[in-house]
Amino acid sequence: MGKGRLEAFSDGVLAVAITIMVLEMKVPHDVSTAALAKLWPVFFSYVLSFIYIGIYWNNHHHMLHATPKVNGGVLWANLHLLFWLSLFPFATGWMGENHFAALPTALYGVVLLMAAIAYYILQLRLVAANGPDCALAQALGSDWKGKASPVFYLAAIPLAFVSAWISCVLYVAVALIWLVPDRRIERKLAG
Repeated sequence: MGKGRLEAFSDGVLAVAITIMVLEMKVPHDVSTAALAKLWPVFFSYVLSFIYIGIYWNNHHHMLHATPKVNGGVLWANLHLLFWLSLFPFATGWMGENHFAALPTALYGVVLLMAAIAYYILQLRLVAANGPDCALAQALGSDWKGKASPVFYLAAIPLAFVSAWISCVLYVAVALIWLVPDRRIERKLAG
């Protein structure tokens, strides 16, 4: 089965998630900078989530580029990933609107953790569908970023109840780690 529909559907879901997030940012009815400054938590959470969705979109594209075919298991694994990514607007809005209160900040981490797990499952399904000799399987190797990210999330979730700012620093750290696209797949396809 071809992967074109899977890619197009995934791109559409991610585009809708970004659109929903930006539409949730309410325009202030006051023209002062003070009114604008009150929106910084909403804007910060939007920027962070926009970056995360961009990271997933970029790496999802690279991963699918390295695999020639998909099957039913891959389709379901991809839907699982899209489910968690589709919760970004809710988690983002709740965290930003409540100025990084403990529970919304922890829930944001849960959504990040579940998206990371879903992405890993999708990788496994793609390798299973394309065989251990496929470019993706060979490129994955030691995935230190993929292993470190859930550890950061698992630490950030309970830390949100100690200091939401520590959790946010950990979320930003993971985003910064992934900001540079995963070069393993590009190197494998180029070589």
